[in-house]
Amino acid sequence: MMQDVFLVGIGASPGIAIGSAYVVDRRRMSAVERAVEPGELDAEIRLFEKALQRSRQELEDVKNRVADPHIAEHLHIIDTHLMILKDPMLVDETIAVIRRNRINAEGALLRVLGKFRAVFDTIDDEYLRERRSDIDSVGERVLRNLVGVSQQSLADIERKSVIVAHDISPTDTMQMDKARIIGFVTDLGGRTSHTTILARSLGIPAVVGLENVTSRVREGMPVIIDGSTGTVVLNPSHDTFREYLEKKRFYEYQAEELTYFRGLEAVTLDGHRVVLRSNIEIAEEVPIALREGAQGVGLFRTEFLYMKRNHVPSEEEQLSAYRQIIESMAPHPVTIRTLDVGGDKLVSGIDLSDEANPAMGLRAIRFSLKEKNLFKVQLRAILRASAFGNARILFPMITGVAEIKSCKCLLQEIRQELVAEGHAFDPDIEIGIMIETPAAALVTELLAREVDFLSVGTNDLIQYCLAVDRGNEHVAYLFEPLHPAILRTLRMICDAAKQAGVMVGICGEMAGDPLYALVLLGLGFDEWSMNAPYISQVKRIIRQVHRPEAERLVEELFELGSAPEAARRLAGEMNKRFPSLFSHPTAVGGE
Repeated sequence: MMQDVFLVGIGASPGIAIGSAYVVDRRRMSAVERAVEPGELDAEIRLFEKALQRSRQELEDVKNRVADPHIAEHLHIIDTHLMILKDPMLVDETIAVIRRNRINAEGALLRVLGKFRAVFDTIDDEYLRERRSDIDSVGERVLRNLVGVSQQSLADIERKSVIVAHDISPTDTMQMDKARIIGFVTDLGGRTSHTTILARSLGIPAVVGLENVTSRVREGMPVIIDGSTGTVVLNPSHDTFREYLEKKRFYEYQAEELTYFRGLEAVTLDGHRVVLRSNIEIAEEVPIALREGAQGVGLFRTEFLYMKRNHVPSEEEQLSAYRQIIESMAPHPVTIRTLDVGGDKLVSGIDLSDEANPAMGLRAIRFSLKEKNLFKVQLRAILRASAFGNARILFPMITGVAEIKSCKCLLQEIRQELVAEGHAFDPDIEIGIMIETPAAALVTELLAREVDFLSVGTNDLIQYCLAVDRGNEHVAYLFEPLHPAILRTLRMICDAAKQAGVMVGICGEMAGDPLYALVLLGLGFDEWSMNAPYISQVKRIIRQVHRPEAERLVEELFELGSAPEAARRLAGEMNKRFPSLFSHPTAVGGE
């Protein structure tokens, strides 16, 4: 048997698991469509309704058995699946297909599920694709109950195992006992599915999206999972086993050590405080952010709310979503970024015409100011939600004063409407803008006079400053956060913000990468927002340095002529000061 078979998938939940494989059959159910006589149609519909009822009961049973408080935070996922079981698009349409096409219930259900999948497959968006997995999970459950096939519960697995499966549903994950299921790998899945969010919440290492791992693993095969890097090793050699055993011990020690920092403030040894917040995309991430010590949400990407459906969300739907997050995060602030579509961010239900160069076209605030009716609905919802806690509004991709004045004018118009209609809202809600273009950086001082805070989106800022498409494999190597032009641009933004007396934050990938912590500290950013798992690492660095040390390091970097020189200098300094933090690759996320 070949040893050291390395596979790379999506690191869905960090941590290292070493164990033997337990292959679980979660292959998609197969069923045969067949024609039925008119007199049999009612019986087929009754079978379908009984399968729905049994599926509802199974979900209720899982819900009632959940005792882990970390899982209880996510019981709404089961509620979502229960709602799907009542959705007319699933229930009524399947019954209609049975009658219209005179076919059996299994065949009708497969046709309806096929329509769902076809719709989702036409949209090239990771988040939306992963919402399809919830529908798939519910559909498979109903189909299984229709054909009378029972499914092994993961709660029944008795030996310590690494689960290997084609796919794993959120309800499967809720039934995992950490004492026995030490990790899982799957053919399907993505970073923001409910399954992976639950895995992170439980602290179970997981690698998903491996495509064909189930065909390569046999029952009992030794398996290593590195959920931090997305690496899976099948049948590891003695040397590889020892290497990962050492990594596992180190990871567990480091994770335990970092928990100490969760409840502490991000303050340097000489008393300089930095606010660390979390970037989120969905409400389910709020409990994780709070547990990791986030002091609020620095970036809530609202376009994901639009991606959840095939129509533009109404004011009431948006109000409900914003209110839920604001109340969950109270008393900390929630920074709600208005719709950022266009470029590489397409949203279902919104018609964006093809553009030759979408990154420089009708996107972000340009789109919102053109589609004012849609923009007004979102601003009304945000303002109304502000009555329930601490909300802030963040306008994306502002390039000049005229744009921010247009936004403020529209906001004032909406305030007057809400007053006239008797709706409550926070009259002092803070307004901020994202600095993402060289134009905005050059006029930061002018923009800062118009707003309460600034937030730098480094992904776009670097792309536009260096004229580099980081998705283009031919030039991606030129995407250099430590390029002298980027360092000078970031300093210019910070200095202008300070002169104007407004807070300046950063919500791009640089904020969540511990490597750049001293650089951002030395430049003078007040607020950093990042993916929650990196908050403790960044906080640990901040608490172990004096701010003048960081400022001196930045001055040194400014003297270097190229990004590679600056990168070598910074890596050397961080390895010397924090060797334990930089022995494993990191993954971050931001703007």
